[in-house]
Amino acid sequence: MAQWTSAVGATQLARLITSQQPRPAVPGARKPPAYRALADGIRLLVLEGRVPVAARLPAERELAVSLGLSRTTVAAAYEALRTEGFLESRRGAGSWTSVPAGNPLPARGLEPLPPEALGSMIDLGCAALPAPEPWLTRAVQGALEELPPYAHTHGDYPAGLPALRRMLADRYTERGIPTMPEQIMVTTGAMGAIDAICHLFAGRGERIAVESPSYANILQLMREAGVRLVPVAMADGLAGWDLPTWRQVLRDAAPRLAYVVADFHNPTGALATDEQRRAMVEAAKSAGTVLVADETMAELRLDPDVHMPRPMCSFDRAGSTVITVGSASKAFWAGMRIGWVRAAPDVIRSLVAARAYADLGTPVLEQLAVNWLMRTGGWTDAVALRRAQARDNRDALVAAVRRELPDWEFAVPQGGLTLWARAGGLSGSRLAEAGERVGVRVPSGPRFGVDGAFEGYVRLPFTVGGPVADEAAARLAAAARLVATGAPTGTLEPSRAFVA
Repeated sequence: MAQWTSAVGATQLARLITSQQPRPAVPGARKPPAYRALADGIRLLVLEGRVPVAARLPAERELAVSLGLSRTTVAAAYEALRTEGFLESRRGAGSWTSVPAGNPLPARGLEPLPPEALGSMIDLGCAALPAPEPWLTRAVQGALEELPPYAHTHGDYPAGLPALRRMLADRYTERGIPTMPEQIMVTTGAMGAIDAICHLFAGRGERIAVESPSYANILQLMREAGVRLVPVAMADGLAGWDLPTWRQVLRDAAPRLAYVVADFHNPTGALATDEQRRAMVEAAKSAGTVLVADETMAELRLDPDVHMPRPMCSFDRAGSTVITVGSASKAFWAGMRIGWVRAAPDVIRSLVAARAYADLGTPVLEQLAVNWLMRTGGWTDAVALRRAQARDNRDALVAAVRRELPDWEFAVPQGGLTLWARAGGLSGSRLAEAGERVGVRVPSGPRFGVDGAFEGYVRLPFTVGGPVADEAAARLAAAARLVATGAPTGTLEPSRAFVA
């Protein structure tokens, strides 16, 4: 019986390998043999989760042809990976990826570190802050007081609690977009919302246009749904969308869906203007593409002088083009798994009907907690606290990175939770690997792209501040030195004991 659970084609693996930046040349050092460079490239892909564990690799001859190498070179690379524990083989079953005994399985998304690992590791992988107290405790207490009437029901509300649907609809109306409760479905986080939308609109093999770069976990969700991702490059810096390119892609590729983050884009932090939003909606409407607007960062305006553009759905008067997704996870707390969809009533009815085969509904207590926050004004106060935390962390992290890594390039966003940094000509994948050894976890750029793009970037979230930000930047600088000198990144200890 085969031990592999998925397969990676020769062309795909070759594309991922050739997208990687080689180790920097070290004066006086000999260039590694070709088989060693190939084995190193595959190992990095496994460690980052970009090639899953237990994935069948192509036959030696197939990969050799795709890479333009000799079969002997590929065979030697596979043998090196077997020796190191990153590859297993059996006659008749082929070769599949693995990890050495004792190593944690690599995450394909950006899952947070387990709490027990935080004593020695600074986690810059997850863009989420601790709960804004005392508002979490107050919200849960308020929800418990309101729970008894619901406890006498079956507890399944596939569209969400009527009170919360009405509250969310009223909030959109206050923003100038008349909305009825029938246009709202409450979901289990924004991920649950987008998963439901993808399953309703885009079956396996359908095209979805995505910003490039885009949010890594959403890209992975879409890949696992079997869709075909069509990347559309972002404009430089914080300029947002490249509208001519978007128009061309929507016209030529005719994707069923397009997924965009117009408000403090994750990972770049860009904020799309009113004109960009209007043009995007018009282009999607002309192409017959449904536009999914992710507003999870919309309330995280960090600089007070920022003018917030109108929501994407305000440019869709007919309500047939834009589906809006919102969430409490970024603006309030990631542990509060409440998201929502705003769309035309018929779309909401279809999403609710399809939900019966998924999760039936979102936890009642959490819905009551979010409703309590929004009804009492606690939401406004909690978001203000969240903005202040993120602003302080952003300023501390920017100062620390500029001091420790002066050759790194980035534009400082005016909102959101992430900084998108060009890593001074170094490989983001190798920086991520070296960072794990020196006590800082950072996601590499390719996680936010399609087919190996953004190898020279890393994403830094605004989740640490003060001395922790200083130490995080110092550890990143240590990782950068390891990569720049071509030193082996074996097990290393952080520079000093530190509790993140």
